[in-house]
Amino acid sequence: MGSGAAAGLIAHVAFWIMLGIGAAFGELGWRGVFGFVLLWVGGVFGLPHLWSSAGLLVTSYVAVLDIALVFIVFKGDVRLS
Repeated sequence: MGSGAAAGLIAHVAFWIMLGIGAAFGELGWRGVFGFVLLWVGGVFGLPHLWSSAGLLVTSYVAVLDIALVFIVFKGDVRLS
């Protein structure tokens, strides 16, 4: 597994974990969960059909969704220190 594949795996796992945390703690309602899942499905299955090299953007797209979920669930950025 290369570094790109590892980054993609981490992005997808982080997406589903953040979505679960947001749903469990009430930060995302059912509309929010449905909206993020719809965005995820659209990106994962739709981006590769735009043009031949658009599949490379799926990891970046999911990472942007992760960032949006972090801002929503934690009400801002995660503090490292």
